[in-house]
Amino acid sequence: MAAFDLIVRGGTVATGADVMTCDVGVKDGRIAGLGLDLGAADTVVDARHKLVLPGGIDSHVHIAQPSGPDIVQSDDFESGTRSAVFGGNTTVIPFCLQERGQGLRQAIKDYHAKADGQCYTDYGFHLIISDPTPTVLGQELPAAIGDGYSSFKVFMTYEGLALTDEEILKVMTVAKDTGALVMVHAENYDIIRYLTAKLESEGKIAPQFHATSRPIPAEREATHRACTLAEIADVPLVIVHVSNGEAIEEIQRARARGVKVLAETCPQYLMLTAKDLEGLNMEGAKYVCSPPPRDKPSQDACWAGIQRGIFDFYSSDHCPFRYNDERGKLVPKGRTSFRWVPNGIPGVETRLPILFSEGVMKKRIDLSHFVRITATNHAKAYGLYPRKGSIAIGADADIAIWDPTITRTIRHADLHDGSDYTPYEGIAVTGWPVTTIVRGRVVVQDGVLTAEKGTGSFLKRGKSAFVPE
Repeated sequence: MAAFDLIVRGGTVATGADVMTCDVGVKDGRIAGLGLDLGAADTVVDARHKLVLPGGIDSHVHIAQPSGPDIVQSDDFESGTRSAVFGGNTTVIPFCLQERGQGLRQAIKDYHAKADGQCYTDYGFHLIISDPTPTVLGQELPAAIGDGYSSFKVFMTYEGLALTDEEILKVMTVAKDTGALVMVHAENYDIIRYLTAKLESEGKIAPQFHATSRPIPAEREATHRACTLAEIADVPLVIVHVSNGEAIEEIQRARARGVKVLAETCPQYLMLTAKDLEGLNMEGAKYVCSPPPRDKPSQDACWAGIQRGIFDFYSSDHCPFRYNDERGKLVPKGRTSFRWVPNGIPGVETRLPILFSEGVMKKRIDLSHFVRITATNHAKAYGLYPRKGSIAIGADADIAIWDPTITRTIRHADLHDGSDYTPYEGIAVTGWPVTTIVRGRVVVQDGVLTAEKGTGSFLKRGKSAFVPE
C-alpha cells in the first residue's frame, strides 16, 4: 500500500512565511508529508514548473442571500462555489442574513438548507445581525457563536440593515463576552439618504450617481465611528471593503490608539473607478457596489495599504446579480433611479488571478504576502487556523496549483458563476490556478471540473486568533 493517497510532485510550494521546492504528500485528506522524493502514491499530480499554494479562502462572499422584493442573486451555492473553486479557492465564508423580525436560529436553519450538499468548496457562515432583540442578544447569538458561527457582521447603512450606534455597542458587548469577531460595513446612512434624495430631486438618477451619493467622507466618518465604538466596547473589529486612503488613515489612527482594527480591501478598489459607472444607458449598473469604486489616487492608496501590510485581508465581496434581468441590475420598470439598482458585483473566481497578476507578477508584493492576505490571515482571523490557510503537516490538503506563465484575458464566457457579466471583462492577467484540491480530493484538474457538488463540507469555526484571550 502506498504511503500517501496523493502526492503533488515537484512544485514550488509557498506558505505565508516560506517558499521552497518539494513534494506534498496527502493522506486521508490531510497533508502528511513535505519533502523531496516522497515516493509512491495512489495518485500523483505533476506540479513541476508550477506554484503550489494554499487554497484561497474568500471570507467575504454573498451567495443566495435575500436582496429585497423582486431582486434575486444570480448564484446559488452550487454555482457560487463552482466559480470559487475554478478561481483557486478551497474555502468560502458567505453571510447568513437575519432579516428583520426573524429569529437567528431560523435564519441559520434556512441558510443551511440552501447550502447543504451543494458546495464544491468547504464553507462556513458569518452571521448578519439586523434585528438585535433581547432574545437574539441574550440567547440566540451566544448560542450560535458556541456552535461555530464565531464571526458576525453589522451594517451602518441600508434600509432594514442599518443599526444605531447603541445597537452596535450592544452587539459588540456580546462579542466581548463570547470571543466573537465583529465585522462592520462602514458608511454613513444619513449622508447617503440625504444625497440620494437631493440627486433624485435634481434629476440625477443614472447609475453613475450611485458613486456621487456615497462619497469618501461618508465612508471615512463611519470608519472613524466604527473604530470609536469598538474602542468603547473594547473589542477587535474588521472594517470590510475599504476603498480609499482617508478610511485607511482612520484605521491607522485607531491602531495608534491601541484599538485592534483589522482591514480588508477588494479587487474593485484596485481595478475599477467611478468612471466605470458612466456607461451608456444602464451599462454603469454593472459596476454598482458599496462602497463604490473611487478614483486613481484611491486605487494607489489601496495598493499602498496592501504593500505596507495595513490590509490584513483581500476578499472579493462577491455579490452577484444578472445584468440583463429585471430581477437583477435592470430593475423593474418605474424604478429608474440608481437607488433601486442592487448593490454588488461578481468576483469570486477572478479575485486571486487579479491580485496574482497585478501584485505578484508586477512585483508589488511577494508570493508569501499573496498567500497571507488571500488565505492564511483569513484562516487565523475566522477560527480556521491551523486546519486551513497553509501548507503544513496536519493541515487539510487544500491546495491550488498555479501556472504562472498563463496569460489570459478575463471573459465572462470563460467563468463559472451564475451572472451574465464580469466587471473585469477584457482585463489581461498573467498566472491562473489550473488545479484545485479540496481536503485531498482533486476538484478541478487542468481547468476541468472533476468532482460532484457536495464535495465541500460545512466548517464549525473556533475563536479568532486575533481576539485576545
